[in-house]
Amino acid sequence: MPRMTGGDAIVDSLLRHGIDTIFGLPGVQMYGLFDAFARNANRLRVINARHEQTTAYMALGYAQSTGRPSAFTVVPGPGVMNTMGALTTAWGVNAPVMCITGQVPSAMIGRGRGQLHEMPDQLATLKTLLKFAERIEHPTEAPQVMARAFQAMTSGRPGPVAVEMPWDMFPASADVTPLEPLGKRANPLPDPEKIAALAKLVDGARAPMIWIGGGAVDAGPEILALAEKIGAPVVSFRMGKGVVDSRHPLSLNTVGGFELWDKTDLTRPSIAGSRSTWRSRPMRRTARARWPPPWRARTTPRAALPWPRQRRWRWRPSRRPTRNTRS
Repeated sequence: MPRMTGGDAIVDSLLRHGIDTIFGLPGVQMYGLFDAFARNANRLRVINARHEQTTAYMALGYAQSTGRPSAFTVVPGPGVMNTMGALTTAWGVNAPVMCITGQVPSAMIGRGRGQLHEMPDQLATLKTLLKFAERIEHPTEAPQVMARAFQAMTSGRPGPVAVEMPWDMFPASADVTPLEPLGKRANPLPDPEKIAALAKLVDGARAPMIWIGGGAVDAGPEILALAEKIGAPVVSFRMGKGVVDSRHPLSLNTVGGFELWDKTDLTRPSIAGSRSTWRSRPMRRTARARWPPPWRARTTPRAALPWPRQRRWRWRPSRRPTRNTRS
């Protein structure tokens, strides 16, 4: 059982989960963690920035471009609040991004004594916005909390997570038991009755269409195999670009999908994780094969609207002469 500081325990967990690059902006609450980064400089690359928002967006871009989990670290309070734009974007695009932040000293948490960067309840705020958020109370808890955070971040629908550690626990030493990755949780089994009903709809369709979005990032080969089997064009929405090679004969962009929309008799935007909805006449049969998202982004083309185009109001300058009332 090696002896480690809280910062070293976090770094050990990052390395065990395949993190070799971290984006960060140091601050007084995080000195113990950055000291651990320096001690592991030969195994972990640290990329600094001049604003917390930048570190988070760099981590988001890293996760999006590599398909691997990423991590960044910032100071607590206003520092972590500056990263909310990137974290909520990571939530929306299903990106596995981890935020590592600090806290006020252990004895001052929740006492409202006006500590540096203190928030009324930082952990509760993070829990309402992210997929997982937890506090590491002591260096011995770091391996377990970090492993659970990585498991939550990559299981099911990927998403952003956060862990926080009190200021005084980063440099504190203890005997720590390292923990290997827990692995992803098992995906829920599909409903066989719904799969059979979907197969029946697909079998009876003469002109099916498949829409794909960000939820289909890891299902490119399966979607292409289905499209080739049933002869359906694959329309890539905003976050679905690249899931199916755009050079493939069955691959279409949204413009091409709209041109074929009225000739299609079976389609469903959420069949592969897209959030797009087009409303047109006549209504066509729909098929749901995956979880429906909590909301639908409206992308109704003007030409498909069932009501006539409204006349736009245009501002015109007044012809009445103005009078200077200043004396």
